[in-house]
Amino acid sequence: MAKNTICLWYDKDAEAAARFYSGTFPDSAVHAVHRAPSDFPSGKKGDVLTVEFTVAGVACLGLNGGPAFKHTEAFSFQISTENQEETDRYWNAIVGNGGQESACGWCKDRWGVSWQITPRVLTEALAAGGAEAKRAFQAMMEMRKIDVAAIEAALRG
Repeated sequence: MAKNTICLWYDKDAEAAARFYSGTFPDSAVHAVHRAPSDFPSGKKGDVLTVEFTVAGVACLGLNGGPAFKHTEAFSFQISTENQEETDRYWNAIVGNGGQESACGWCKDRWGVSWQITPRVLTEALAAGGAEAKRAFQAMMEMRKIDVAAIEAALRG
């Protein structure tokens, strides 16, 4: 396990989530599934307790802790994309697997984890500042999934 690992709390589906992420994003994998050695408040001996996995190279631990805590937008994965095709692929995978759309390139997976699917052209435009950044920002504010062509048009004015 990595020295610094993000721990994500799931009700009971940490393994399903980790397998979905590893099948969706490059540089992602399920590394280990650990089962409970005895009964615990939200499960039984032998149930999946934790799952070690990576998402786009980021070390994670999924914990099946029960229904006490829910994911919020205060934590999200930001996935940088190169073009509309890649943006569509990740967005559609998350939303199409029981997730939901949100605004400005954000969506949630079926487990409630938030994702920002962000084309590089948008990130670079916002970092550059000035009038182009303002136009790109205003265009983004009207979107759910980011439309690369619309961002590029906003950059051109």
